[in-house]
Amino acid sequence: MTRGLTFLFAVAGGAAVGNLYWAQPLLDFIAEDLNASTAAAGWLVTATQIGYAAGILLLVPLGDVRDRRRLIPTMLLCSAIALLLCALAPSFGMLLVAITLLGVTTVSGQLLAPLAGDLADDANRGRVVGTVVSGILIGILVSRTVSGLIAGAAGWRTIYVVAAAVAVLFAALMYRAIPSLPPKNRMPYPALIASVWTVVRREPTVRWTLVLGSTAFAAFTMFWTSLTFLLSAPPFSYSVTGIGLFGLLGVAGALAAQRAGRLHDRGLSVPATGIAWTLLLVSFVLAAFAGRSVVLVVVVIVLLDIAVQSVNLLNQSRMFAVSNEARSRLNTAFVTSNFLGGAIGSAAASVLWTTGGWTAVTIAGMVLSGFALVVWALGRRGPLAVPPSG
Repeated sequence: MTRGLTFLFAVAGGAAVGNLYWAQPLLDFIAEDLNASTAAAGWLVTATQIGYAAGILLLVPLGDVRDRRRLIPTMLLCSAIALLLCALAPSFGMLLVAITLLGVTTVSGQLLAPLAGDLADDANRGRVVGTVVSGILIGILVSRTVSGLIAGAAGWRTIYVVAAAVAVLFAALMYRAIPSLPPKNRMPYPALIASVWTVVRREPTVRWTLVLGSTAFAAFTMFWTSLTFLLSAPPFSYSVTGIGLFGLLGVAGALAAQRAGRLHDRGLSVPATGIAWTLLLVSFVLAAFAGRSVVLVVVVIVLLDIAVQSVNLLNQSRMFAVSNEARSRLNTAFVTSNFLGGAIGSAAASVLWTTGGWTAVTIAGMVLSGFALVVWALGRRGPLAVPPSG
């Protein structure tokens, strides 16, 4: 796993996952062009996420039983077709179907991360996986900005055409760059999907790590959903564009994730996880005083993103260390658990904001961080203590 191949994986993963977020800043444009209401346009985001969850559950486990030199380019080409269907959709209904298919096929990044873990040697696995995950995170952050710029200059359909061309390009590059690897396992597809849950039941490390991962994403999405409410209301009253720029501060978290991978390689995964959770707790304490200070909001965003993305990378590296033969299935369980935690966090944000405003949100964040620290303390000398090698 050379530095060049690691960089290629990171960029390709970021470009792939960006497909999930092209529509988010364009909902008003799309609704006006296709004669749909803004409320209806919001279903485009929901449909994409539902499709992505289905793709994670049904397609990512194939990484353990198929030659990924063929599987990953095939998924990229499928996403290119879905992107073109989005660009050509003549009606809102057709776009809804196409964007759901786009979600299903946009799983290349979640195939590349475990493949990077397989190709890396034991001494550098955390660094390599951290770089790839950082690329995926940066892709998420940059995609919304790129989408707005291209759509503003050439219309919302153009971004899907450009993304389709990029997907085809990376499909060709991946086919040339990925070595041909024999399947790690051979089993029928139903047994493959069932084995995801078998691995979770069998490995205590996996179960404890999934609790920490889902809790982190619940806190993360709760914060970011509530932050939109905070920044759009007095005394800030920022526009949608202005609020979106705050998301770029998350690049700090993406860079921190890469550094966290090095700590895993040095055998410091468990203590680093505890430090990251402590930082997250501090972030929510500071957030309680940030309701009227944009400077403090910026500080909180940077600290919180560093904490959450470090926890995420350390959790993922720990999962990959559990089994060399089941990394794609472990990644399926990991991403699915995080997705569920994030959905709960988003739903909780609306309820908390309605009942107690920003104060209720920050208190809930402190409670989640405290809960995770208790889990970490109980598991740090037992199920969370795994060797850095796979």
